[in-house]
Amino acid sequence: MSDYSADVKKYTSHVDESAVEAIVKYCGIALKGNDSRFVSMTDSAEVKRVVDGFAAKKLGLDAKTADAAVRAVGEKMKADRTKHRVTVYYLLAEATKTMGKLKG
Repeated sequence: MSDYSADVKKYTSHVDESAVEAIVKYCGIALKGNDSRFVSMTDSAEVKRVVDGFAAKKLGLDAKTADAAVRAVGEKMKADRTKHRVTVYYLLAEATKTMGKLKG
């Protein structure tokens, strides 16, 4: 978990370790693949998967809110060529104030 937490710390001052653990558990085997452990913000199909998958299913966000939040996270992380999925998901939950849904 420490590698994921360290990456999240690049973008936020406080890291909720239990939320990081919940995201890692949610992602499961996807974090083992070279491509699937990262999110490509320039790939519209990938952004749609994040919006329709994690944002809608896990966080309960509507499409408009989720899309805006994912794009805001992408902007926040734009200098980083490797946008780790765990970090993207964490920042998405943080930005939409849905962190509590990760633990439930």
